[in-house]
Amino acid sequence: MTYKELRLHFESQLSELYSSDEIKNLYFLTLNGILQISKITILSNTDNQIDEINSQRILNILDGLQKKVPIQYLLGTAAFYGMILEVNPSVLIPRPETEELVEWIIKDFKSKKTTILDVCTGSGCIALALKQNLPESTLTAIDISGGALETASHNAEKLGLEIEIIEEDALALNEGSLSPGYDIIVSNPPYIKESDKKEVQENVLMYEPHLALFVPDNDPLKFYKAIAEFARGSKSVTVYFEIHEDMGDELSKWLQKEGFKNIEVRKDINDKDRMLKCIYIC
Repeated sequence: MTYKELRLHFESQLSELYSSDEIKNLYFLTLNGILQISKITILSNTDNQIDEINSQRILNILDGLQKKVPIQYLLGTAAFYGMILEVNPSVLIPRPETEELVEWIIKDFKSKKTTILDVCTGSGCIALALKQNLPESTLTAIDISGGALETASHNAEKLGLEIEIIEEDALALNEGSLSPGYDIIVSNPPYIKESDKKEVQENVLMYEPHLALFVPDNDPLKFYKAIAEFARGSKSVTVYFEIHEDMGDELSKWLQKEGFKNIEVRKDINDKDRMLKCIYIC
């Protein structure tokens, strides 16, 4: 099978499930992931033959795509802030808006030596990106999921980045093994209301871990509150959250009531309120 024949096969098999642009993207991501070749190389060599072993691997991925399995899980990797991370169904697939949160922290603390706690680390994407770009900082990453902790550990090892990875419940930080006193606390916690499941993309709902996605309707801020209450044990700490686009105002008011200052909500590249920063000084 040639690159051109494969592209036509992708289009014929996926046309009822994905848009034309999505199919093109899935095609290039698959060839890049399996053959380790760039988009330019693919486009410049459309008559190149794919060997039998790799053809079968690609067809297996195509079968997964027909079942709407996310391409990152099928390839086992995802790109995030210049890194290639291992991902699997025990962790969320890193999103571009989370890169924007990381960028905010790096700009604020560039060249500074800090202690950072990443709560609900998942694949470790936030902690590892911060460690790579703030190398003088000390990073601790926590999660309640054993699968997530294992994945984060694998990613840290492959990237050669030293971070401490601990099993800890974000909802019980004050009863856990950690002590307040970090310079920075960052978290992308679960924040989608159970009643909003119908608005979540089908492949996300089917394959990504619900533990890392959903919160009860009657307490959608539960993770933010628990993390903020832990942060208040510090003399001085800057807290960064990824948030649901509809939560910025409610969360800001709650944080202000709890004594947090300099509360700032930022929009992501899609003009949605998705990031919040605040400071607590005892």
